[in-house]
Amino acid sequence: MKAPRQSDVARLAGVSQSAVSRVVSGDIDRIPEETQERIRAAVKELGYVPNAAARNLRNKRNRLLGVHTFEAVFPHAREDFYFEFLLGIEERAEEIGYDLVLFTSTGTSDGRRRIYRDGTNRLNLADGTVLLGAATDREELARLWHDGYLFVHIGRREVPGAEIPCIIPDYVSAADRLVTSLAERGHRHFAYLRSGIEQEAYADRRAGYRKAIERLGLQDRSPGFRGEPELTEEWLDELASGPETAVVAENIGLAEHLRTGLAARGLSIPADLSVAVLEGSGDEPGHRWDCLVIPRKEIGRIAIDALVARVENPEEEPVSQLVACDLVAGETVAAPSIQKSRVKE
Repeated sequence: MKAPRQSDVARLAGVSQSAVSRVVSGDIDRIPEETQERIRAAVKELGYVPNAAARNLRNKRNRLLGVHTFEAVFPHAREDFYFEFLLGIEERAEEIGYDLVLFTSTGTSDGRRRIYRDGTNRLNLADGTVLLGAATDREELARLWHDGYLFVHIGRREVPGAEIPCIIPDYVSAADRLVTSLAERGHRHFAYLRSGIEQEAYADRRAGYRKAIERLGLQDRSPGFRGEPELTEEWLDELASGPETAVVAENIGLAEHLRTGLAARGLSIPADLSVAVLEGSGDEPGHRWDCLVIPRKEIGRIAIDALVARVENPEEEPVSQLVACDLVAGETVAAPSIQKSRVKE
């Protein structure tokens, strides 16, 4: 159950949040006795407990922000998925006069990084922390939230019983726009290549794709659209001779697998089949895929601004933010080919 906040007390008592803050901290000068009593009654009814950690951060900040990743990301090459996020985080923190501290120790044999060790939150050194990484520990996220620690998470994370403040790439809208752009070029028969990954980011991509297919009255008979992952030889055979003219792949690996399989069957991209990817950089070596691109650097900057806003007003309700993704034109999409049109006839 969500712990009550000062805003809840203020709403019940019919007063401002600043009045609640002053009364619970003992600063009652010039606050009418009747108002004080209403606030105390609301505090008792809701079971509100002042957030000491948040108050201390507000009154005594050290202008130090944390960065915690749930798996090792910094040693990777510059093309690593997280590199641009980290650039944005560093740039924005420097611009607004905050220092960064990187939390890297694990304390576990599996190499996954933990926030709590021996019951202690290691992040308390910082005023607040940006969290990122695919291997998120949801139990620790829930504990952070219930403890009142100030943080934001890059990427959507659903945690039962907690409202995790997230900076979220808007995959739903971007996937919808990608399918719409293909339909506008004349494509009506689609196939979806699905990975075996089950995370919120992939669920959002799939939701946006399905929404566009259904909204535009397009056709998709692929296993991926039905929820079956990966690309089989049997489906490649069907795809090579079927009515599909456009394929949407969840990642570059699946798209490259498709390219190889089509080449073995005498077909090529985009002459015989257009392909767009729901996760790319737009400048992959060898081929320039038409793809969805996450504005990683911008998201890193937004994460710092969102975190600092929480640090400066810890009692405010945390709010998640959607960030629009870009669609980058490459060399893998064309209008439906004459060859495929003849196959359909």
